[in-house]
Amino acid sequence: MAVAEQAAPTPAAVPPAGEAVPTVIADNVNIIYKVAAGSGGKGTAATAFRRILKRQDRPTIREVHAVKNVSFTAYKGDAIGLIGRNGSGKSTLLRAIAGLLPPASGAIYTGGQPSLLGVNAAMMNDLTGDRNVVLGCLAMGMSAEEIEQRYDEIVEFSGIGDFIDLPMSTYSSGMSARLKFAIASAKTHDILLVDEALATGDAEFRVRSEQKIKDLRDQAGTVFLVSHSLDVVLDTCNRAIWLDKGVLRMDGDVKEVVDAYNKEATGKR
Repeated sequence: MAVAEQAAPTPAAVPPAGEAVPTVIADNVNIIYKVAAGSGGKGTAATAFRRILKRQDRPTIREVHAVKNVSFTAYKGDAIGLIGRNGSGKSTLLRAIAGLLPPASGAIYTGGQPSLLGVNAAMMNDLTGDRNVVLGCLAMGMSAEEIEQRYDEIVEFSGIGDFIDLPMSTYSSGMSARLKFAIASAKTHDILLVDEALATGDAEFRVRSEQKIKDLRDQAGTVFLVSHSLDVVLDTCNRAIWLDKGVLRMDGDVKEVVDAYNKEATGKR
């Protein structure tokens, strides 16, 4: 279903055994966004200041074609790692699946509500950790009773201890990431999108997080994971999608895709 229209892509992964239920269908998706482009970054700060005063060389707008003709189908029970170099379109594609970036052409269909978890996930830094737990769970649609039942488990999973009573502005990036993941994983998601949220945790937390992703997958949810750690992808995913400069290079069994990616990366050195 929905074969990507780019030069000779590797065939998509075989659906899981039994009745395969699609959860995400990307149909020839192109994502283009606009960024401000200056004069090329040349010159000193003084010359830049003079240009501002003279209102010369105002920034122009250029288009970035971040995702190019990407097609795939994800199924219930899939845990899919998105791999590729920096700037390959992984996070952009994840945001598009979440509904935050509309495709310029093509379409993304989801059978459920996607939930995006990233290191920059919105939290109220002026509020304490415990207040953020409550607000975060409410935002996910959990009832007050469900939050009360899961509260201790969330705090324990995050491993931040007594810091739960302090404002999140006092947290390190690792502590914030752990609490965000603990909140997001407190609910069973139809589609969970994880963008580098495990990168700032310690080794013990990464092990717990990887197990949590496996649990979500076993509960017939679908997980997309963006990570620069191929070991994390291998340990948590059954499938991988390799993006290269916005193009889908390969989609299939996680070990086969990671091996192919490593082989090319090694060959280019």
